Amino acid sequence: MKIRFHFIPLLALLVLVASCGKDNFTEPKSTLSGQIVYKGEPIGVEYNQVRLQLWQPGFGKLAAIDAQVDQDGSYSALLFNGKYKMVVPKGRGPFKTLEKDAAAKDTLFVTLEGNQQVDLEVMPYYMIRTPQFAGAENKVTATLKLEKIITDASAKGIERVSLFINKTEFVSRATNVSVTDIAGADIKNLNAITVETEIPALVPTQKYVFARVGVKIKDVEDMIFSPVQKVEF
Repeated sequence: MKIRFHFIPLLALLVLVASCGKDNFTEPKSTLSGQIVYKGEPIGVEYNQVRLQLWQPGFGKLAAIDAQVDQDGSYSALLFNGKYKMVVPKGRGPFKTLEKDAAAKDTLFVTLEGNQQVDLEVMPYYMIRTPQFAGAENKVTATLKLEKIITDASAKGIERVSLFINKTEFVSRATNVSVTDIAGADIKNLNAITVETEIPALVPTQKYVFARVGVKIKDVEDMIFSPVQKVEF
């Protein structure tokens, strides 16, 4: 019994020391945020599918810090102050990264000292223009135009255009209650595209949905999306 009573204060002391060690650990306090943009216009993507990688050299073994990109093309990362290299993982995103020069290539260098906003300029294959949505009793209709941005030898065709709707503001391939696709081969005029999808029975009942259009580009995994819009019916 005496051994037990001496052991408990010792154990409490060890826990206290460990707790103090955790409390004294310096946490990152600076936020690096921004958006993926084309000429200042945000690029819409699918939530949790596109990410940026931040590398901080000079701290032993290198490991990337992932910054997930939200639906509206925005990102945010809590970091220590210092110098970082920002890159898009190869093959990710419905766009091409821009090479500033032969040395930097497609890497964006950031010196973080407190909260800072840095946008990443890219070159999308297509941009969705003037998307409009209308709701009826049992369907949502979208009209839009597509502008082909990359027209050189690296240009790509359209695989499909999709209209997604969902009960919440998270609207994508993974989160929707209805989707309708139009094959790229069936699109005759990029300046006049119409697509509609049926509204299923919603439980619990609601008289609105959230909608957005996505464009799948051939040989590109990630789709480009229009902004999410609330549609009443």
